[in-house]
Amino acid sequence: MENLTPMMKQYMEIKEKYKDSILFFRLGDFYEMFFEDAKIASKELEITLTQRDCGQEEKAPMCGIPHHVSDTYISKLVEKGYKVAICDQLENPALAKGIVKRDVVRIITPGTITDANMLDDKSNNFLVSIYFDDFGIGITYVDNSTGEMYTTEFQNDEDSCYRFIIDELGKTTPSEIICNNKFTLNKRYMKIIKNKINPYINTYENIKEVDEKLKSYIYNLYKIDDLKKIGINEKIYAIISTSKLIEYLYDTQKNSLDHINTINYYEPANYMVMDINTRTNLEINETIRSKEKKGALIGILDKTQTAMGGRLLKKWLEQPLLDMRQIKGRLEVVEFFTNNLMIMDDLRALLRDIYDIERLSSKITNSNCNGRDFLSLKNSIKVLPEIKEILNKCDNEQLNKLGKKIDDLHDIYTLIESAIDDEAPITLKEGGLIKTGYNKELDELRDSSFKGKEWLSNLELQERNKTGIKNLKIGYNRIYGYYLEVTKSNLNLVPKYFIRKQTLANSERYYTEELKNMEAKILGSEEKSLDMEYEIFLTIRNSIKMEIKRLQEVSKYIATLDVLCSFGFVANNNNYVKPELNIKGVIEIDEGRHPVVEATIDNNLFIPNDTYLDTGQNMVQIITGPNMAGKSTYMRQVAIITLLAQIGSFVPAKKANIGIVDRIFTRIGASDNLSQGESTFMVEMNEVSNIIKSATSKSLIILDEVGRGTSTYDGLSIAWAVVEFILENISAKTLFATHYHELTQLEEKFKGIVNLTILAEEKGDDIVFLRKIVKGSTNRSYGIQVAKLAGINKEIIDRANEILTQIEGSHEINLNNNSKDISKQLNLLDYKKDYFLDRIKNIDIHNLTPIEALNTLNNLVEDAKGLKERS
Repeated sequence: MENLTPMMKQYMEIKEKYKDSILFFRLGDFYEMFFEDAKIASKELEITLTQRDCGQEEKAPMCGIPHHVSDTYISKLVEKGYKVAICDQLENPALAKGIVKRDVVRIITPGTITDANMLDDKSNNFLVSIYFDDFGIGITYVDNSTGEMYTTEFQNDEDSCYRFIIDELGKTTPSEIICNNKFTLNKRYMKIIKNKINPYINTYENIKEVDEKLKSYIYNLYKIDDLKKIGINEKIYAIISTSKLIEYLYDTQKNSLDHINTINYYEPANYMVMDINTRTNLEINETIRSKEKKGALIGILDKTQTAMGGRLLKKWLEQPLLDMRQIKGRLEVVEFFTNNLMIMDDLRALLRDIYDIERLSSKITNSNCNGRDFLSLKNSIKVLPEIKEILNKCDNEQLNKLGKKIDDLHDIYTLIESAIDDEAPITLKEGGLIKTGYNKELDELRDSSFKGKEWLSNLELQERNKTGIKNLKIGYNRIYGYYLEVTKSNLNLVPKYFIRKQTLANSERYYTEELKNMEAKILGSEEKSLDMEYEIFLTIRNSIKMEIKRLQEVSKYIATLDVLCSFGFVANNNNYVKPELNIKGVIEIDEGRHPVVEATIDNNLFIPNDTYLDTGQNMVQIITGPNMAGKSTYMRQVAIITLLAQIGSFVPAKKANIGIVDRIFTRIGASDNLSQGESTFMVEMNEVSNIIKSATSKSLIILDEVGRGTSTYDGLSIAWAVVEFILENISAKTLFATHYHELTQLEEKFKGIVNLTILAEEKGDDIVFLRKIVKGSTNRSYGIQVAKLAGINKEIIDRANEILTQIEGSHEINLNNNSKDISKQLNLLDYKKDYFLDRIKNIDIHNLTPIEALNTLNNLVEDAKGLKERS
C-alpha cells in the first residue's frame, strides 16, 4: 500500500477485512466503491465507472451512489447473490482531525436482510445454519427481520440424514446457508441444494469440540447460564448449529440482537412430513411453471389481512399437525367463524389496520426505525382493545382465551401518541419528530427559533422601507448563514452599514451587525432544538425497545387470529366443509374437489369425485384412463384435502373423514435435471426410491406414471414391483395412476388393491372426458384421440390407428401367473422386440474391421444363448 493517499490507505485496510463483500465506502453524501468492487457494481447496477487518484501512477476504478438511495442499490446486489459491507463515517467530518474515522457498521447478506422494501411481506427470509458429521446433523434457522429462531437435530445413518436435511431445507427454502466444510464437500447434498433451492452458501471450519466459547454465543444472546433453560442442553448438533448461527449474526449485523430472544427446539416427527418433491408437485406455495403464488394452493387459502398472518399461514402449510387435539381446536374456531360471519368480518376489518408488528419490532431493536414506524405501531395498537372486546364476547372458549392473552399495549400507545408528531418525517435529525407540548425545554427552544424567524421577516420589511430597495430579501444557506440579498440594479441604494458577504453574478449579499447577532441566536436555538429532538426520540426508542417481547407476543396472537379468520372466510366463500378426523387410517371423501382447479373453472362446472382409502381392502388403488381426463387432478385433490384437514382448515368436499397421515409423498409428471446429468427416468427413480425408503403404514402415497421413462416392459416391470412392495412391505394408502393396463390384473391377485378408472365417452373417432372416477378398469388410454384433439395431422392419426391395431393383436401379458412367470414373459418380450432389433440396426457394417465384425457377431450369439437359458 505504498504511496497510497491517506483516504485510500484507510479504504484498503478496511477492505482487507471484508474480502468477500462489496464495500460501500462513505464519502460525504455518497457511498463509493473502488477497484474490483467498482467494476462489479458498475456492471450489476448499470452505473458509470470512473476513476480516482489513489496516490499511485494508475488511477483506481471508481463508482458511487447517493447514500439516501442506497437501499435500492443494495437490494439489487443482494438479490444477485452478493454481500454488501456498509462502511460509514463514525464522526462528524467537520470536527474530524485528519482522516474521518470509518468502519463497517453492518454486512447485508441474502439471509440477514431486515429492510421491508427488500422482503416479501408474507414470506419469511430464512438464514440456515447446518452442522454435519458422520453421526448426525444439526439445523438452526432464523428470520432476522422477525426474530424467529428454530432448531432441531437428527442422528441416524447417512441416507436417513440426507432425507432429513433435504426435507427441512425444502420446508424453510433459505436464501442463505452457513455450514461446516464437511457438509459442503458432500456432493450429494450440494447437488440437490443448488438445483432445488440455490441459496448463498458460506463455509466455516469443522468443530473439534463443543467448548464453553462456542456455548457462550448462546449464553450471551439469551442471557442464560445453562442450556437447560432453552431445552437444548443434550442436543450437541443443535448447540453447534445454533452457536455458529449466532456468531455469524454478530459478525454481520454488528448490532443488538434483542429481537431474537427465544429459540424453539422442535422434533420434525411431531409434524406431517412432505419432502421437497411433494411440495413442488402439489404446488403448495408456488406453481411449477411460473413460480407464482397465483395458481398455487396458498393463493386460494391466503386471505389474511396482516403480513404476520400471511407468514404464519405459510408456516402452517409447511408443518401440518399430527396432534388431533390441536387440529380439532383450530377447526372449532373456523367453524365458529363460518357460523358467525358478522363477527368474523368485524375482526377482519380491524386486522386490516394492523401493520407488521414483528418487523417493526426488529427495526426498533436494530435501531433502524424512524418516526413513521412508531406511527405505524401506534395505529396498530389502537385497534387492539376493540379486538379484545370482540374476542371476549365470543361464544368460543379458545377465542375467549386468545382475547385475554392479547396485551392492549396501552402504555406504548400513550407514549407514542403523546410524543411523536402525526406528520413525522422519515429523517431523524432534521426536526419535526416530537409533538409540541411533550417537552417544555424543547418547546422553548422552538419558540425562540420561531420568534427569531418572525424577527427576520420584520427586519426584511424594515430594510426595504429604509433603503427603498423593494426586492431586497433575507436568505439563508448552510455555508454563509443569513444574508441580505440586493440585485445589481439596486447596488446604488445599498447603505453604508451593509457589510459585503458574497458576490454573485446578478446580486450581492450583505449582513449587518444586528443580523449577525440574531443569526447566532436563531441557529443556536435550531441546532439545540434538533439535537434535543433526536435525543428525545432515542429515549422513546429505548423505552419501547425494553418492551419488545410484549410486542412479539401480541404479533403472534394476532397472526393466529388472522389465519383462522382467513380459513373461515375461504370456507364460507368456497363452500368448504369441516372435516371429521379418525385414527383408523381411513380417508373418506364425498364429492371432493381440487381447490385450485375449481377456482379456475367458471359456473361451478368442476366435477367432484368420491374417495375411499383404508388400511385393508382399499389400501392401493390403481387408476387407469385417458390422458387429460383428470387422473392427476383427482390424486392431487386427495392429497390436498388431507393436508388442509391437518392444518385445521375446512376442505373442498360435501363431506370428509380424514385419517391422520404422518407423511404425504407424490411422484407426479415427467421432469428432468439435465444440468445435473440426470434424465427424466433417473429423476423419477430417485423420487420413487426416496418414497420407498421413507414411507410408513401411516403415509399417503401418490404415484403417477411410474416407469414411463424407460422401455415399455422395463417400465411395466418396475411399476408392478413397486405396487407389490408398497402393498406387502409398507402398507401405505396409495393412489397409483398408470397407462400400463396390465396392472389392473393385480386386483385379482392381491387383497388390498382396487381398480379405479376415469370415465370417457367415445363419439365416433372423438372422445369426451367425463372426469368421473368409478370402480373398474380400462384397457385403453385413448392417446390417439387425445393427439387428434391436440391438432395432430390426420394422416398421422390414421397411420397410428393402423399400427395400434397390429400391436394390440400381437402383444398380451398375463399377470395372473406367479412372479417368475411374469418376469419371464416381460424379459422375453423385451429382448425380442427391443434389444436385438436395436443392436442389429446400430451395426455399421461398412466401417467394421474383420475382427470387430467377428466380436460383434460373437456378442449377439452369447446374448441369444442367455435368452435361451432364461426361457
